[in-house]
Amino acid sequence: MGKRRNKIKNKKRLIFSVVIIIATILLAAAAFFSVYLNKQSEPVNPDNEASVTVVIPNGTGTGGIARILADNELISSESVFKIQSKTRGFDGKYKAGEYSLSPSMSMADIMKILLSGKANTMRFTIPEGYDIRRTTEKLASEGLINPEVFANEIQSGQFDYKFLADAPAGADRLEGFLFPETYDIYTTANEHDIINKMLAQFDKVFTEEYYQRAKELGMSVRDVITLASIIEREAQVSEDRPIIASVFYNRLKISMPLQSCATVQYILGEQKPVLSIKDTQIESPYNTYLNAGLPPGPIASPGADSIKAALYPADTKYLYFLAKGDGSHAFSETYDQFLKDKRKYIN
Repeated sequence: MGKRRNKIKNKKRLIFSVVIIIATILLAAAAFFSVYLNKQSEPVNPDNEASVTVVIPNGTGTGGIARILADNELISSESVFKIQSKTRGFDGKYKAGEYSLSPSMSMADIMKILLSGKANTMRFTIPEGYDIRRTTEKLASEGLINPEVFANEIQSGQFDYKFLADAPAGADRLEGFLFPETYDIYTTANEHDIINKMLAQFDKVFTEEYYQRAKELGMSVRDVITLASIIEREAQVSEDRPIIASVFYNRLKISMPLQSCATVQYILGEQKPVLSIKDTQIESPYNTYLNAGLPPGPIASPGADSIKAALYPADTKYLYFLAKGDGSHAFSETYDQFLKDKRKYIN
């Protein structure tokens, strides 16, 4: 009986010893793995503070990001980056963008930056009513483009957008389609990227509903933007835009010249406050004093309100309008009333 008890005791001791040994091994392994993770999470080179630019494309998963970082020698281990991301709840939360990182950063520092989305970007604004010439000058003055390269991209760059299907070849083929907006671009963006950014924004603004509406009006997208660009250059007050649009539509219906000062200013390449009689006699297909109908193409980049006005004009019988001096306009159905308004607001 005593021998049997001793056997059971010895067996229990053995099991306990085995459990202790296994637990010790597991704890040692866990400790080793923790040390390994921490070691692999340290900066690749604490003394190297050189800036390394990396781009994380949209849709890149944690594994892809780890590969990019490893290829640029910014982390020591792809697998550790993935494990750390998973255990910390960062997996799938990193943001695309262009970042300035350094081999002196720890893995935790890099993760924090990628989570913040604070990428290397520059901001620029193209005002409504700017034409390609003024857009080029503004971007060049801000050091964002080389004017010659930009002009070459405007003329022959490859851009795949539905609204450019009927765009004629030439230096002004994108006139009117570089949508006026404030943009954030990566610091590595080139001339093609900048143009594409503006065209992509136009593509968002000109919805499928707008394509359908243009079809109902019997107009091409280019026709709509041509009219919208004239409205943009003529109007200062938003509520006037649909009414100005109605004036132009009413004139087009009876083959009456649009007589828009903005089209002559486009020919002149300057914004003259008052046009001379000589200015209005310049021979050009863009001169809407001499030619009935729309000019060959847009004269500026219209904003969303002007595009909408060109598609949905007010229902009026107005044929004339003039600036009142306060930004708004006086509208009239007859030339006699126009002359009265002119005496009232101008003379």
